[in-house]
Amino acid sequence: MTTAAPATTPGSPTSAAYRNRWFVMAAVIIADVMDLIDGTVAQLAGPSIRRDIGGSETTLQWILAAYTLAFAVGLITSARLGDIVGRRPMFILGMAGFAVTSLACGLAPTPDSLIAFRVLQGLFGATMIPQGLAMVKQSFPPEELQKAFIPFGPIMGLSAVLGPILGGFLIDADIAGTGWRAIFLINVPIGLAGAWVAWRYLPDVPKVRGARLDPLGSLLITVASAGLIYALVQGRELGWPTWLYAVVVGSFVMFVLFVWTEQRSDHPIIEPTLFRHHGFVAGIVFLGTFFVSMVGLGLVMSLFMQLGLGFGVRHAAIAQTPYAIGISVGAVLSGALLGPKLGRHVLHIGLAVTMVGIAWFGLVAGGLDHGASAWHLAGPFLLAGLGSGLIFAPLFDIILADLSDQEVGSGSGLLNAVQQFSGALGVAALGTLLFHLLPEHGFPVSTRWVTWATLGCYAVSFLTVFLLPLKPREEAAAR
Repeated sequence: MTTAAPATTPGSPTSAAYRNRWFVMAAVIIADVMDLIDGTVAQLAGPSIRRDIGGSETTLQWILAAYTLAFAVGLITSARLGDIVGRRPMFILGMAGFAVTSLACGLAPTPDSLIAFRVLQGLFGATMIPQGLAMVKQSFPPEELQKAFIPFGPIMGLSAVLGPILGGFLIDADIAGTGWRAIFLINVPIGLAGAWVAWRYLPDVPKVRGARLDPLGSLLITVASAGLIYALVQGRELGWPTWLYAVVVGSFVMFVLFVWTEQRSDHPIIEPTLFRHHGFVAGIVFLGTFFVSMVGLGLVMSLFMQLGLGFGVRHAAIAQTPYAIGISVGAVLSGALLGPKLGRHVLHIGLAVTMVGIAWFGLVAGGLDHGASAWHLAGPFLLAGLGSGLIFAPLFDIILADLSDQEVGSGSGLLNAVQQFSGALGVAALGTLLFHLLPEHGFPVSTRWVTWATLGCYAVSFLTVFLLPLKPREEAAAR
């Protein structure tokens, strides 16, 4: 007589998913690191790209905005497709596609082709990123899950802030004569290796029964987002014709229609109950204003250093190092000490420190001309980075604090999409403001005026914090 083998559950010590759990984590980390770096790595590359293959001033904005916009729009739909098609095939498709489109970016012969490939790169990034967390949860038992994520936060934080610095050194190194193309070509071997690891070790996560895509909602949010960013980036170059104002109005109408249809859809791509939580809605406003400011000003800073002060790409990369150090220190302080104790108050502290650093940068930038050194910017960058780091660690946990366990997944995905879209919006709006001011005022004064506009956005973020939940999610659940 034979006996049946004992059943295994995902994440149990006898399951294949458990045995391969660290390979799963490695594949997910590779995907997230590539995405975070590619969202910012091109900040310092714009002038080099323009000198090599041409393009207008708006090309500098599109190189960044094309990726983040496509990622933001694709993120919500791809998360739902993972439920329908399966997490594993979506992740592998995204990783392999990301590597191929990175190669295409690195070989792009014209500005228009580069922008088109950046859109595809963002869409493939959005295809792989939402699938990772579900597969990690499938591979680790609950008692190990928290330990597994300990290195995740620091790695992600460093990846986000080191993107421009890495880009600067790669461009300056001019490996095999590749110049700026190296910032994209480096993804090819990493992405292919990650795709192989994913194919070999990722578990099959069960599909969600009855899950369906809302095609109307997906179409509305895509067209609305693309229309708004297009108008903001191209408006100055086209002279703001009447039809472009109509595009802006139409985009806002489509955003309203999207919310209306989502509330009535049987299969919404965003959980409608999320908007019943006032703290979560306030969190969306906070993310929007904060990341519009941070990402948009990042582009302005890079252009100011290279085109305004005449820094080379390596010099500009080194000048940004204090900012990266500040973010790292702030994130550690906030995550390990201040966040758990102070709750949302740490966001006020972080914003206050950031605003002082940005105001300091504006004052310094307005009085600088060619020949300035990175030391002029070290203090402002360090302070602005420290404040931003204090915000990053507890932010999502605070915004998600009032949500139920069933709403957290959808809420987290929406916050990620808002963060990415806000970054694209910041590049479009603040970059356009800078180029509008440049002909009359020059780089120092124009940069100072953009800085004051940024401080206005940060002020809205500061006021919005009063509407957020008091404590992070874990502590809120324990009350």
